[in-house]
Amino acid sequence: MSRLALVVTSLVATLAFAGELKGVKSPDSIAVEGKTLVLNGMGLRTKVVFKVYVASLYLEAKEKDPAKIIAADGVRQVKLHMLRDLESHKVTEALTAGFEKNSKADLPKLKDRLDTLVKAIPDLKEGQELSITYVPGKGTTVSGPGKEATVEGKDFNDALLKVWLGADPVDGDCKSGMLGNG
Repeated sequence: MSRLALVVTSLVATLAFAGELKGVKSPDSIAVEGKTLVLNGMGLRTKVVFKVYVASLYLEAKEKDPAKIIAADGVRQVKLHMLRDLESHKVTEALTAGFEKNSKADLPKLKDRLDTLVKAIPDLKEGQELSITYVPGKGTTVSGPGKEATVEGKDFNDALLKVWLGADPVDGDCKSGMLGNG
C-alpha cells in the first residue's frame, strides 16, 4: 500500500470513528429520530479489576456539565458495549443500585417503570451492545439482543442517566470519560 493510501485510510478511519477505548470504536455522530447526535465521551466501567463495558454518551451538543446534560430535554443515547459476558440480573442490580443512590426520593414514582426496564435487559455477551435512547415526548427505549422496551417520562430518563452521571455514579472514571474528560 502506498504511503498516500495509508495516510488517506488512516484519515478516513479517524473521521468515521471519533472515539476508541479498550478496542471499542464509537462513531463521532449518529442519527436518532431525525437528529444528529455527537459523541460526548466514552467511559470504561470496571468492577473490582474486571473491565465490564465501554459506555458511549451521545448528545445533541457536547457538554461537560452533568447537571446540564440531565436537565436538557433533547434526544440522547447511551451505548453500552460489553467487554465481557454479563447476565441480565447483574446489569439490572447495578442499575437498581444506581437509582437508589442517585434518585432515592423519586424511587416510589419510578418503581413500575424501573421494573419495565429491568424486564427489557437481556443476558449480554462480550461484544454485544445495549442502547438506551431518550426521545422527548416518546420516552426511553432500551434495546439489546432480542429485547426492546420503551419507558415513558423524562423524569425516568433523568434518573437513569444519573446512574452514570449523578452525584454517586456507578463508576467515577466512567462518568469522567462520558463527560469527555477521558
